Amino acid sequence: MNEITPNVFLDTLHATMRTGNVPYYLFYSSLLDGYVTDPALMLIPFHDHLTHRGDGVFETMKCLNGAVYNLDAHLQRLQRSAYLIGLTFRKGPEALREKVLQALEAAQQPQCAIRVLLSRGPGGMGVAPGESDGAALYILIYGSSEPFMHRHPQGATLRKSRVPVKSPIFATAKTCNYIPNVLMRAEADVWKVDFMVGVDAHGHITEGATENIGMVSKSGRLVFPPLDAVLAGTTMLRVSELAQHLETTGALKGVVFRPIREEELYDAHEILAVGTTLNVASVVEYNGRHVGDGKPGPIGRALDEMIERDTLENDALRVRYM
Repeated sequence: MNEITPNVFLDTLHATMRTGNVPYYLFYSSLLDGYVTDPALMLIPFHDHLTHRGDGVFETMKCLNGAVYNLDAHLQRLQRSAYLIGLTFRKGPEALREKVLQALEAAQQPQCAIRVLLSRGPGGMGVAPGESDGAALYILIYGSSEPFMHRHPQGATLRKSRVPVKSPIFATAKTCNYIPNVLMRAEADVWKVDFMVGVDAHGHITEGATENIGMVSKSGRLVFPPLDAVLAGTTMLRVSELAQHLETTGALKGVVFRPIREEELYDAHEILAVGTTLNVASVVEYNGRHVGDGKPGPIGRALDEMIERDTLENDALRVRYM
């Protein structure tokens, strides 16, 4: 085994770097207090507790036409998640917001995604939070994908997951411990479906690997699970607000958050998967059975159009950086 010199190290990083089909534009590290644009150098130290313990929280946001959408809602959730695991960014929330916008300005990418990670920080190799000197901030700006229904206009397929659901404290915090989510995504690949949904011990649905799941009930209401046992999705909450406009036309009879029994999905008029990168995806098949007539329903289509328009046109929720 040979010692790796700095030059060989850099050459090897470049030779082995894999980004899949997503371009990486810019990476910020508070440890360096600067940016790198070479994907091979977008590194987190091995002794950061984020790396070897998953000890951190994160948010992902989308940017369109030079503006980041729903920034403050995402950062507020990041801070709440951090609070739940006893993590604080020493410079405060305003400095965190400023760092995000500075990174976007530096990247100069009008269409992109941005992931913000707040970690326990570098320290020892144990589990004790006190081993770290303080929280570290990492920001990655990378390529975004088209909303789900743009890529799959025929709609989505959904199946019940066998992965145990997270306990409420872990479900409601967006931490970097994503093993249950990874296993759900693996299930989806095995079953060749688009999404999985968790079901708790009481027979109530929870959420997907990276998306909230809701339905249009037989009574004509848009229903999502209560927020005490699932992640409070920023897109789900915004969709629930936009959906109130459909009440005025009579298309919906209301919007509610309540427990949803799994068997209700079989009789639902529509099932929806909602998320930051998805927007609103209409589920046309659950556990191999058609939802409604097996085609994307009118409420899902309308909400998908509404959230897309909101993303592009709502200046109250769009923060410009270029």
